[in-house]
Amino acid sequence: AKFKVLSSNIFQKLYASIRSEPFKIPEDDGNDLTLTFFNPDREGWLLKIGGRIKTWKRRWFILTDSCLYYFEYTTDKDPIGIIPLENLCVRKLQDTSKPYCLELYNPKGQKIKACKTENKGRVVQGKHQSYKLSAGSAEERDDWIEAIRASITKDPFYDLVFLRKRKVISNTSS
Repeated sequence: AKFKVLSSNIFQKLYASIRSEPFKIPEDDGNDLTLTFFNPDREGWLLKIGGRIKTWKRRWFILTDSCLYYFEYTTDKDPIGIIPLENLCVRKLQDTSKPYCLELYNPKGQKIKACKTENKGRVVQGKHQSYKLSAGSAEERDDWIEAIRASITKDPFYDLVFLRKRKVISNTSS
């Protein structure tokens, strides 16, 4: 491979340019969830049955960072519901009213720790014992179950320990 040799003059100009106008990373004020949803583990439309009023509603779901977020529309910036997947399980569910169902549930039978936004924008704690969802096909349902299981089993603490261990090993071998 041929490499083009750059003169020290070009490097000096590049350095001066970067120094006079450094790269700026946009500041996160903590209120913008856009970055949270930038590269999700999975996203797509699912039907969700309501907690109090048992009707099926179409919602846009995003699975990221061991949480399942749902929105009314794909263009919504803020979720109408958040379901942390910690201590939950997921399984296929046979439902007579809808095909291709899956269920998120707490194996201890406890209420799921989740929250949703009410009509007036007030955030309230969810009251679900389980979340029943319906996908568009058996394959889609199975893909969601697999992605949710993978997200549930991901332990961020384990990842941190693994990275620290690797860093220590590389420092001692240098």
